[in-house]
Amino acid sequence: MVKKFFRINIFILFIFLLFFGCARREKPRQYLLERLGDVAFAQLYADGFEELSLNDKILAYHLYQAALAGRDIAYDQNHRHALEIRDMMEEIVTHSGGIDSTLMDKITAYLKLFWVHTGNYDSNISRKFVPDFIFDELYQAAWTALGNGADLGAEDEKGLNDKLRILERTLFDPNYEPIQTNKSPHSGEDLLTGSANNFYEGVTLEEVDNYPERYPLNSRVVKVDGVIAEQVYRAGNDTVPPGLYAEEISRIIDHLEDALLYANPKQREALGHLIDYYRTGDPEDFRKYNIAWVADSPPVETINGFIEVYMDPRARKGEYEGLVGFVDPDRSRLMRTLVENAAYFERKAPWAERYKKKEFHPPVAKAYQVIMGTGDAGPLCMAGINLPNDEEIRENYGCKNFFLANVMDAFRGVSQGRVVDEFHPTPEEVQLLKDFGADGANALIAMHEVVGHGSGRVADTLRFDPDVYLKEYASTVEEARADLCALWHIFDDTLMALGVIPDPRCAEAAARRYVRNDLLILRGVPEGDQLEEDHDRGQHLIVNYLMEETGAVEPLKKDGKIYLYINDLKRFHQGVGELLIELQRIKAEGDYQAIKKLVNSYGVKFDPVWRDEVIGRVKAIDLPRYTAMVMPRLNPVRNKFGTITDVKISYPMDFMTQMLEFSGKREPQPIYNYE
Repeated sequence: MVKKFFRINIFILFIFLLFFGCARREKPRQYLLERLGDVAFAQLYADGFEELSLNDKILAYHLYQAALAGRDIAYDQNHRHALEIRDMMEEIVTHSGGIDSTLMDKITAYLKLFWVHTGNYDSNISRKFVPDFIFDELYQAAWTALGNGADLGAEDEKGLNDKLRILERTLFDPNYEPIQTNKSPHSGEDLLTGSANNFYEGVTLEEVDNYPERYPLNSRVVKVDGVIAEQVYRAGNDTVPPGLYAEEISRIIDHLEDALLYANPKQREALGHLIDYYRTGDPEDFRKYNIAWVADSPPVETINGFIEVYMDPRARKGEYEGLVGFVDPDRSRLMRTLVENAAYFERKAPWAERYKKKEFHPPVAKAYQVIMGTGDAGPLCMAGINLPNDEEIRENYGCKNFFLANVMDAFRGVSQGRVVDEFHPTPEEVQLLKDFGADGANALIAMHEVVGHGSGRVADTLRFDPDVYLKEYASTVEEARADLCALWHIFDDTLMALGVIPDPRCAEAAARRYVRNDLLILRGVPEGDQLEEDHDRGQHLIVNYLMEETGAVEPLKKDGKIYLYINDLKRFHQGVGELLIELQRIKAEGDYQAIKKLVNSYGVKFDPVWRDEVIGRVKAIDLPRYTAMVMPRLNPVRNKFGTITDVKISYPMDFMTQMLEFSGKREPQPIYNYE
């Protein structure tokens, strides 16, 4: 729950990309591949892969395959029918002969959005999206595809009709299970019964809260014949039976075991614990994995498992993700500087001494080139990652921070620089952002990850991880706290001496940009008047608090347009400190009632009139809302005996081709070298 500065909203992310993108000049290349409504599809490039050692290339290839092997798990977690719908749509588009071309365009568009969001719910606002075609059109397309040899799980007209009728409401009714993760349920529903994700079945929030979960991160909780039980994601071994997705998890294990041959000793130890965890599902094996994982900093890195809990309204169940990347040494300098001085920033934090770390384990922090992201890590990729999420491990063993440099390049590559002119109210502020915004933003996102997520300690009296106490507000607390840490320290003169920022005006530029983005996040919620996503709620809480409690931020109307404006930087900084002190206390003490009041007072509701205006203004400057990544393709070069002698990297340059390859509907050909 502490991995992302801002999840995937391009309006928020793109402001941080300029520094990283400009750090290494390169000839122009094609990033933008296509547009589909408010989604941009971008090719992700991984510069430097060719320079890796053969050992590291082969390691990367096996980790790449391990990440891909668990992809279907994430679809199933998103909704109980997601895999069935995806497979049906893929079969139709690959057996489309004789289907009306206009209808095929609609089916293809829906399938692309389904791939983008790993299901039929918008990743940011958690709302269902429905096709532009109707049930009868889908039936005719499916019937034609069936005649073309498509595998639709039905052999005749009745079987096909029965199958489609089961899926009809899920596909076409926007009011049926409308919200994937509902943290503000209507009367008569609770967090679980009002949410459409597949972590729970037939149980209420009260029943689950009173049920002693043994596998809180990697299980489903279901009620079968009146009895509540956990269904665990695991492959099984001689002592425990196979569980959910045992076949897919066994394939993950196979690829991880192949990777062991090429891993260094510390990485081999960590991967060994991960393999044990995938076999047993035992949280203790995952704990051992995380402890070993943070102790190593290999050139080729992976995150694989049930990691982030954003999709679970209880913030307990982890969504599957697989990510693989390699270190970008040229762009890791800033991270190293902040890591080396993390103890200094801990001492300078404004909260009480009892919440400050006494023993400091410097975090691992580097920039990476991503070569695979799936599940919760792709095709919509995060900008930064901070793991593990377990607070006790973070405090006692350390953590890792990732900047995904080539993801940032891709965002920059599909975006234009018109937001500054459109959403800042004065010529002076516009110029400030153009002169110092990139460096200020660079520092802010790095400090969010390294200094923010890596800071503080919990009270000695807290028996469990703060998440247990803070429940559905845990992720919002942590993201807002990390934002506030960055906003607090960005004004520290020491950053100049360290070379983190080149000019003190970078701090003002970063603050003004942050406040501006509270308007931009509204574009991600085209309906209703409340925010659901944790990062959005955290940012909205901060800006609203500063507006209502300090007056340092004010709405400003100019030429018929709304702006958010900082009118007093000193009061702004003081207000940031006040709220940061309170959020650190809330986290340290697990104060559920306090965070519930804060979030509901400042972090949820917004003015829909402002939202409608923002949507119109953003549309006028033609910025995408999401950017979906087309991952690099790793091609193993084999000799006549099947031994890998090299791994080549290539770029598919087509989203649909890659998704069908990932689903096994198209098979990329291996490269053979007989010399």
